[in-house]
Amino acid sequence: MHALISGAGIAGPVLAYWLHRHGWQVTVVEKAAGIRAGDGGHAVDLFGPAVDVIERMGLLPRVTAARTANDTITLFRTGRDPISLATADLAGGISGRHVEIMRGTLAGMLHDATRDDVDYRFETVIEQLDGARAVLSDGSTVEADLVAGADGLHSRVRALTFGPEPDHRRFLGAYLAVYTLPDVLGTGPTVAAFTAPDLAATVYPTLTPGLSRALFLVRTPEDLPLDRRGPDQLTRLVGDGLGPRVSAILEHAAGAGDFYLDDISQIRMDSWSRGPVTLVGDAGYGPGPAVGGGTSLAAAGAYVLAAELRDVTAGEIPTALHRYEQALAGPVRHSRRIGPKVLDAIVPRSRLQVWATAQAMRLIPRLPGPARRRLTSFGGGPAAMLDGLVLR
Repeated sequence: MHALISGAGIAGPVLAYWLHRHGWQVTVVEKAAGIRAGDGGHAVDLFGPAVDVIERMGLLPRVTAARTANDTITLFRTGRDPISLATADLAGGISGRHVEIMRGTLAGMLHDATRDDVDYRFETVIEQLDGARAVLSDGSTVEADLVAGADGLHSRVRALTFGPEPDHRRFLGAYLAVYTLPDVLGTGPTVAAFTAPDLAATVYPTLTPGLSRALFLVRTPEDLPLDRRGPDQLTRLVGDGLGPRVSAILEHAAGAGDFYLDDISQIRMDSWSRGPVTLVGDAGYGPGPAVGGGTSLAAAGAYVLAAELRDVTAGEIPTALHRYEQALAGPVRHSRRIGPKVLDAIVPRSRLQVWATAQAMRLIPRLPGPARRRLTSFGGGPAAMLDGLVLR
């Protein structure tokens, strides 16, 4: 049996690993020139079953050793004293197993775990699909038994199989931007945070000395075209609303080789499989980048998909894909409620909410454990999303 997977981020390599373990031949195509490994991307969370998946792959010791080491988050306010909070207190609402790691670091580890057993073809995309027969951008044709789109929010496999992106996308009214810059704030292991109405920014250390990552969340009704998402757009959207420290951070956006700006949107589909073609991770059920626990859902979803495809014949694939969708239906429904809640909690809509955020940071360390957990759990958000998922 031969699987063609589009996308070499998180879901794609996890699926490739387990399909290979189940005896499949696997080809992965990826439009980028290589794996975006290292400190790239933003910090992502692995919760519960997603941690179990990583452990079953034998990667948990490496992942744990590379977890982020941010001890404190400090809220900086123009003209006022900063407020600091231990990240252990902020994570009080997370129950069960949890690891936070940079997305690029995790992607590099997943590629390392699969590169010897999987045919990776970089700078290559699927141009045409007819069932599981794919014409690639390099001119070759792949006759597969299964095609899996693990190619993210703007999935090409989804567009080829299910139609245009707007048919399946729900814009949450916000954008995410991330990029690497020198440690201009000099805050060491501290995460520096800034908020204003409709704006939030954090700058956190990376594993590379002297470098930091900036992350911006901007609430706006504008739905920017994909070709108008450069550093100049971020500067325009943020303006000087977060103060002079952040203005200095923004100056490094234009020179960042890894600058990324994208909309925070959900993918909502009643079904994400058709014939021998299926979607996994953000391509099929993305809950919203950086706010919805999408990395955990992608890793767990890829594992479940591979488990359902174990020992099937080509004629049994559609039935296996239906079982895959049934297994994930609950977590996917839960995930759709998370993004808007998290955005409301971390991107204030008014000056009153900016003030309330500062007061909450002062209050959290003084609360008894149960009250602190309720306040920091985002209503049972990403950490609880996979609670009902049982891995075979």
